[in-house]
Amino acid sequence: MLTILAGTNRPGSSTRKVVRHLEGVYRGLSRPFTVVDLLELPPDAFTSASYAQKPAALQPFIDRMVASTSLLVVTPEYNGGFPGALKYFIDMLPFPASLQLRPTAFVGVAAGEWGALRPIEQLQAIFGYRNAYLYPERVFVRHCTKVIDAEGKITDPDIVKRLAAQAEGFLKFADAFTGK
Repeated sequence: MLTILAGTNRPGSSTRKVVRHLEGVYRGLSRPFTVVDLLELPPDAFTSASYAQKPAALQPFIDRMVASTSLLVVTPEYNGGFPGALKYFIDMLPFPASLQLRPTAFVGVAAGEWGALRPIEQLQAIFGYRNAYLYPERVFVRHCTKVIDAEGKITDPDIVKRLAAQAEGFLKFADAFTGK
């Protein structure tokens, strides 16, 4: 099962709008998927006590990550990096079961020129360290405040095309590792 990870807990984020678009792309490719949205994490997941004893309400999120056969991470850029909530969530995942040998692709979302290039590079280093299989075709949604309209639709046809091409290529990449 493909898991799409919405990598921020910020309400109303452009990242979640891109995730909604990707849900339609993968539905159109007839590929089952699930979404793990960090906005839905329980508040008690973010206490320091969670490191020693994970809250029971966090377990369904962890279970979906561990059960996934492939992973698409969609992250914004905040202050030149990816959100702390995403790093924290990665830290809460069991090692090595959650990311080891998991085909993984990345989409960056940013208001700036580079479309979250730095956060994606940072995440690639972390996921590489965790022995995930990294799909090389990344998509950077730059100028997100200009290319996503008030209804949350992506208006730039080039970005729409690149997201669709990434999805098709990533499914082939993931299938090569999962034996489909």
